[in-house]
Amino acid sequence: MDNQARTNLQKWRRRMRVRNAIRGTSTRPRLSVFRSSMHIYAQIIDDERGVTLASASTLAPPVREIVKYGGNVRAAIEVGKQIAEVAKAVGITQVAFDRGHYRYHGRVKALADAARSGGLQF
Repeated sequence: MDNQARTNLQKWRRRMRVRNAIRGTSTRPRLSVFRSSMHIYAQIIDDERGVTLASASTLAPPVREIVKYGGNVRAAIEVGKQIAEVAKAVGITQVAFDRGHYRYHGRVKALADAARSGGLQF
């Protein structure tokens, strides 16, 4: 097994370890975070029905107007604020935070803290 395959397997195992402990329900959906080198994305998902209830990213026009580059902590904070606004508009106040295979620091932590300050309860 080459290094890239080993890295992908380790990411998948971490993601599944987190996902097995977190399930999004209709009363407490899952807030899933994905980050790339250029952007960060957040979705609120109801796993029972298999639907996305709300989403925000650095590609969305409200966030794009504020930040020009989406791969930094400032952009993650804006996405966290935006996902909290969209969630409140849909009527969601409680979520289960799914960090995926990412460590809880840097942009992921900034997004989570901004979503909390926007009114979401983890």
